[in-house]
Amino acid sequence: MSNAIPEIQLTKCLLIFGYNAADSHPVVARHILKARANGAKIIVCDPRKIESARVADQWLALKNGSNMALVNALANVIIEENLYDKSFVENNTEGFAEFREIASRYTPESVEEITGLSAADIRMAARTYAAAPEAMILWGMGVTQYGQAVDVVRGLAGLALLTGNFGRPGVGCGPVRGQNNVQGTCDMGMLPNQFPGYQDVFVDENREKFEKAWGVELSGKPGYRLTEVGHKADEGICKAFYIFGEDPAQTEADLAAMRETMRKMELVIVQDIFMTQTAEFADVIFPATSWGEHEGVYSSADRGFQRFYKAVIPTGNVKPDWEIFSLLATYMGYPMSYNNTQEIWDELRSLCPLYAGATYEKMADLKSVQWPCPTEDHPGTSYLFEGNKFTTPSGKGIFIGADWRPPLEQPDAEYPLVLSTVREVGHYSCRSMTGNCAALQTLADEPGYVQMHPNDAKALGIDDQQLVWVSSRRGKIISRANYNDRVNKGVVYMTYQWWIGACNELTIEHVDPISKTPEFKYCAVKVENIDDQPWAENYVQTEYSNLKARLKNHVANA
Repeated sequence: MSNAIPEIQLTKCLLIFGYNAADSHPVVARHILKARANGAKIIVCDPRKIESARVADQWLALKNGSNMALVNALANVIIEENLYDKSFVENNTEGFAEFREIASRYTPESVEEITGLSAADIRMAARTYAAAPEAMILWGMGVTQYGQAVDVVRGLAGLALLTGNFGRPGVGCGPVRGQNNVQGTCDMGMLPNQFPGYQDVFVDENREKFEKAWGVELSGKPGYRLTEVGHKADEGICKAFYIFGEDPAQTEADLAAMRETMRKMELVIVQDIFMTQTAEFADVIFPATSWGEHEGVYSSADRGFQRFYKAVIPTGNVKPDWEIFSLLATYMGYPMSYNNTQEIWDELRSLCPLYAGATYEKMADLKSVQWPCPTEDHPGTSYLFEGNKFTTPSGKGIFIGADWRPPLEQPDAEYPLVLSTVREVGHYSCRSMTGNCAALQTLADEPGYVQMHPNDAKALGIDDQQLVWVSSRRGKIISRANYNDRVNKGVVYMTYQWWIGACNELTIEHVDPISKTPEFKYCAVKVENIDDQPWAENYVQTEYSNLKARLKNHVANA
């Protein structure tokens, strides 16, 4: 995120694109409500009537998979109606001519059929956004979990460049990151092409610095992304899988293919705090401490480092992640030893200029320090690109345009509906943590449901709360129909947290060519009626009991 989350309250216009804050990040949702109370205009682009749409000045209910067409049309209006900041574009950007050429092909009238929106509504949204003295864009998985994700992100950034909405409070772009500490994993070097602090592995200077600090020789070749591992296993290249704090056998697209990848591995190590679907495939399980049983630093979505403290003493033979890594490295012949997390953090600061000034002392008393924080007397950076200085070779913002392309798998006569995976407020990710919280069980306590527009369900003879089969070309699951007139016709929505009704049995591993993120938000499915007979209810209960028994046996054997 280019700007701090509290700055949402300062903006005069919020363009919320493919992001359901109320279900994903309730705290951010409150900032949106406060911005509204402070007079900000709210524009929501989402197929569903999400909570933010209920308070919005304008809700653009675009068709699923039409993101790029709408972004280009918004850019078209801003440019062709001379609503853009000419001085900012001329002095602080490059690539405008090429961007304009692409946008010129996407008049609001030309995308009406693609987006399902009227040209008048598109023009109104573009004018509202461009007219605001400060405007901020927020987006989420409704943008990034498509086969054309990076293009849309670049297009949204292009809207901010067009209007000069960078480099000051209350503006900018906000990719509001997903689950707990996902920003931190990127900060710490979990990206396959970067060392900690976003330092490219193929840059000799970066690599030499880390080699000297760690006393090892490092490769300048990027590693594999998660969605590439299965293909590398098929090729006999990838033979071992070390997974910690993640449950790909529950959360990845096309779970049948992921299970096959697990089976092909010669060694699977799982490091986690609870038994998971992935742990069933493990040859070795390392039990780790939970968030309340150790100390460390979290990265929040807006680049804020927050120090946290141990709340309870762990019981049993469990250890913090860093200690497990150190012990394993030592046994493998590379002595690794730290006395505490501060030693690790100080080593990180010494190697990462972006974090150099974010000391443990500065983060005391739960104070957040936002990077870049280059020196110890630096307060941290609430917003990026001050003085319109961008982190590009030229120091200018770069326009990058792209034509719209449809999602890969379109509905047809056999699979007439579109499936989009979404979040729910009560549970998160694979439910390994939230599923063990009694209080959250009151929000959602039954495996799986499929949100359907009542008209679609009735046309199929499906009653509200009735058990149904949902199937795609990759799998078939049982779920429960949930009538919901806030979702659009022709599309069904499911959450991926549940073992029964796991919708990632259905999703497709079609990925964005750059980010390699699967198209979780779009694949073709069919929903079939299950007669209301006792066997159907018993099926769910039996399968659920079987899963619990399997995990219990696995724990005992491990």
